[in-house]
Amino acid sequence: MRTLSIDIESYSDVNLSKCGVYKYASSPAFEILLFGYAVDGGDVRVVDLACGEQIPDEILSALSDASVTKWAFNAMFERVCLSNFLGEWLEPEGWRCTMVWAATLGLPLSLESAGVALGLEKQKLTEGKDLIRYFCVPCKPTKANGGRTRNRPEHDPEKWKRFKAYNLRDVETEMQIQKRLSHFPVPDAIWEEYHLDQEINDRGIGVDMELVRQAIAIDARSRERLTAAMRELTELENPNSVQQMKQWLADQGMETDTLGKKAVAELVKTAPEPLREVLSLRQQLAKSSVKKYAAMENAVCADGRAHGMFQFYGANRTGRFSGRLIQLQNLPQNHMGDLAEARALVRSGNYEALSMLYEDIPDTLSQLIRTAFVPQNGRKFIVADFSAIEARVIAWFAGERWRLKVFEDGGDIYCASASQMFHVPVEKHGVNGHLRQKGKIAELALGYGGSVGALKSMGALEMGLAEEELQPLVDAWRSSNPMITQFWWDVDRAVKDCIRQRVPTETHGLRFDYRSAMLFITLPSGRRLAYVKPRIGENRFGGESVTYMGVSGTKKWERLESYGPKFVENIVQGTARDILCYAMRTLRNCAIVAHVHDEVIIEADRRMSVAAVCEQMGRTPPWAKGLKLRADGYECEFYQKD
Repeated sequence: MRTLSIDIESYSDVNLSKCGVYKYASSPAFEILLFGYAVDGGDVRVVDLACGEQIPDEILSALSDASVTKWAFNAMFERVCLSNFLGEWLEPEGWRCTMVWAATLGLPLSLESAGVALGLEKQKLTEGKDLIRYFCVPCKPTKANGGRTRNRPEHDPEKWKRFKAYNLRDVETEMQIQKRLSHFPVPDAIWEEYHLDQEINDRGIGVDMELVRQAIAIDARSRERLTAAMRELTELENPNSVQQMKQWLADQGMETDTLGKKAVAELVKTAPEPLREVLSLRQQLAKSSVKKYAAMENAVCADGRAHGMFQFYGANRTGRFSGRLIQLQNLPQNHMGDLAEARALVRSGNYEALSMLYEDIPDTLSQLIRTAFVPQNGRKFIVADFSAIEARVIAWFAGERWRLKVFEDGGDIYCASASQMFHVPVEKHGVNGHLRQKGKIAELALGYGGSVGALKSMGALEMGLAEEELQPLVDAWRSSNPMITQFWWDVDRAVKDCIRQRVPTETHGLRFDYRSAMLFITLPSGRRLAYVKPRIGENRFGGESVTYMGVSGTKKWERLESYGPKFVENIVQGTARDILCYAMRTLRNCAIVAHVHDEVIIEADRRMSVAAVCEQMGRTPPWAKGLKLRADGYECEFYQKD
C-alpha cells in the first residue's frame, strides 16, 4: 500500500465552524459515522461505522504508518478526527492535503467549487449539506420526531443510503482532482512547510480564560450602561437600531446616509450636544471587542489552548497563510501605557475601578484582546518580526539603490522616503519630522501602483493631508522611485508577452510560463504563483489588461482583472511569505505557537534570548542574495504590540 485516499463523515454536538476541528473532535459526543477510503487509487469502499462495521486492520495500521501517504481534502479535519477516534495522535508527516494542492494552482478551497472549476465528471453531490444537517449535528426535539435530539440511520434508512453514496462520491471527487492536477505536483519543500503549519496548529496557543470570561462579563455591564444612557438621551425604544437612530438624528436636524464607523467619527467632530454625546456612546457600543473574546471562548480546548488558527495557503494568489476562528490577523492594536494594570483590573472583574480609571471601557477591552494570549508552563513569549519586509523585497527586486542603502545603514524608510520626495533632510522627532507621516502614508499606499484613491483609503485625509496634496504626493513618490515604477511595467510586459505568445519570458529574476491554460510566475525561492485561464482583455478605461479565473472578494469563482503593479504586489507578498516560511523552518525547534503576516510568536524557555531568535530570523535565504533583512523582537508575559 502506497497511498490511502480518505473522507469521513462524523457527528459532534460542538459547532464546527465556530469552535474548529480540535474542539469538535474532542467532544465526548464525537463519533465517526462513515469512513470512505480507496487504496492506491482503486475502488472506493465505505465502512458504515454507525451501523457496526469495522475499519479493516491493514487500513488502521496504515493510518499511523508514515510510509503510506494519506490523502484527504482539508486533511487536517480527517487527521484530527481520526486521532481522537483512535486514541493516538497522528503526526502530520505522511499526510497530504488535496485542498492545499488545489490552492497552489489558484483553485478554490472547497471540494465542490474546486470540482466545478476543474469541470470534473464526478462532481460532489449537491444534496450533501442537507444530509450533513440531518445526520451530523444535533436536531431539535419535536413531537413529530418523538423528542429526540439526534437523527440516526434507522430514523431514515433511505437518507442514510444516500449519505453513504455522498461519502463515496467525495472520495471519488478528491481522487479525480489529484488525477487532474498530476501534471503539476506540489514540490516537497511546500509539503514540508505544510507539515510545519500542521505542527503549529497542533501545538496551539495558550489563552487566559479567566481574563476572557471577565472581559465578556464587563462588556455586558458596559453595554447595558451605554444603552441605558442612550435611551435616556434619545427616548428611543431601541437606540441600537440604525433605522431608529437615523430618524432621531434627522429629527434633530442631522441627516446621514450611514452610521458606519468612519461616518460617525466624522459627525462627532462637528455635532452639537446632545447629539455629540449620543454619537460618542454609539461609537463605544460599536466596538466589536467582545466578539473576539467570544471567539476565544468557543475555540479554546480542554488544555487551555486555541488550536487550528491558521490556514496554510489560505490566500491563494500569494500562498500566504490566512486566519481561522479567532483571526489573529486582524486584532486591534494596543496603545495604552498601563496595559498590565488595566489587564489586572479586568482579570479580577473590578468593573468599578475600571470605569473610574478608563473613560471608554469598550476601547480598553479592545486594546486588551491581544493580552488574552499567554505562554503556559512557566514559559515566556518571544515576539519577533521582520522590519519593513515588503519595502525591502520590492527595493531588492527593482534594484532601487537609494532604498537598499537605507536598509543597509539601518535607516528609517519613512524618513528617507519623505527626504527623497521633498528634497530636504527628515528625522523622526527632529528636523522636518512632520514630513515623516507623509513619507509613511506614501510608502504604505503607493508601492503597488496606488494613486489618490489608495492614499484616501489608507486614511490620508483623516491624518490631516489636504485633497490637493494627494496627486503631488503620488507624483513625488513615483519620481523618487523610478526603478520600482519601471519594475511594475516590466512585469506587465513580461506577463502579456507570455500569455500572448505562449512563450516563457523573464524579468528581474522572475520567470513567466504559459502551460496547460495556466500562467505561472516562478519566484526566486522556486515556488510558483498560478493564474488559471489567463487572457488579454480590455479594462474599463479602454486599455489592455490581463484577466484570469480566481476567487473574488465575494468568494465567487469568476474572471478577475490584473495588471503590472498588481502582479508585483502578488510577487512581493509571495516572496515575503517564502522568507517567513524559511525563518519558521530555521526556528522549528523553538515552539512557534502563532504567526501574523511577518511576525512569529514563540512560547520560549526562560533562558532563550530575544537576540538569538532575531539573529536566526533575520538570516537571508540562500536564494535571495543581496537582500538585507532585519528582525526585531521583544519578550513578554502576555501577547502585545511592543
